[in-house]
Amino acid sequence: MSSAHSESEASATRRTFNQPLGGNDMPRFGGIATMMRLPFQETTDGLDACFVGVPFDLGTSNRSGARFGPRQVRTESVLLRPYNMATRAAPFDSLQVADIGDVATNAYNIFDSIERIATAYDKIIANGCRPISIGGDHTIALPILRALHKKYGPIGVVHVDAHADVNDTMGGEKIAHGTPFRRAVEEGLLDCHRVVQIGLRGTGYHADDFDWCRQQGFRVVQAEECWHKSLTPLMQEVVERVGAGGKPVYLSFDIDGLDPAFAPGTGTPEIGGLSVHQGLEIIRALRGVNLVGADLVEISPPYDPHGTTALVGANLAFEMLCVMPGVVYRA
Repeated sequence: MSSAHSESEASATRRTFNQPLGGNDMPRFGGIATMMRLPFQETTDGLDACFVGVPFDLGTSNRSGARFGPRQVRTESVLLRPYNMATRAAPFDSLQVADIGDVATNAYNIFDSIERIATAYDKIIANGCRPISIGGDHTIALPILRALHKKYGPIGVVHVDAHADVNDTMGGEKIAHGTPFRRAVEEGLLDCHRVVQIGLRGTGYHADDFDWCRQQGFRVVQAEECWHKSLTPLMQEVVERVGAGGKPVYLSFDIDGLDPAFAPGTGTPEIGGLSVHQGLEIIRALRGVNLVGADLVEISPPYDPHGTTALVGANLAFEMLCVMPGVVYRA
């Protein structure tokens, strides 16, 4: 073994990774509420992955409040511990992770906010850091995808949602939480045959509302196809479709993809949705995929008085971290 190789191995062995603050070191009701009580740093320098808040809800069409989502998810995340006991994922043993705070959005101008978010993500991902974004409404997916496309080219997407979010306009506006994936297609940001939408349901304005997605090449899995079953077989198909050849994939998880019985604190709830267990199956199946980022959006704390939705969201965000490339799994 060469001397240089030995030194490289020794350096990797010596590397120390940020760890969540434990409940025995500080009571869970105390301390600063960063995501999982991780260290805070202002940039992604030296980070493999990060949590970032995007407090924005100017794109909502019904119940607002998602601007408070990042803060509440961080609050509920104090209950999380560093090891995934189900999958044996140990993300903090092999990835350098921190909470980098919030993007400074403009509470008075949706278009300026979109530009600010895109500019922020250009910097966040410049060094290859993989962001897990806490929204915020689903409008934020568009500027994030713009930044990812600039770095990685056309992106495959696993999109969990009650809604397709491919409206041409909402109230005459081209930018809103129901339009991001229409705009992303038009701008050439997506590898459309590597896009899968899971959980779509509810009422619509036209019988063919979901057919536009299929016409673009998306695989659309309506919620009824998911009822009364495990999604593990479906996800084998999804992974083969979106992750082939190690191409870049983005996970966009709208909390209203889950049934409101599990996640009531959201702006546009629809009955008949996915269970928490199915949400976990979707995320855990993405282990081994080249995930370049993920988001969790549409949690509205004003409609979540007991913190249930934010607690679910915090756990889903941790599960996203657990399937990022480079995570080790302990025997």
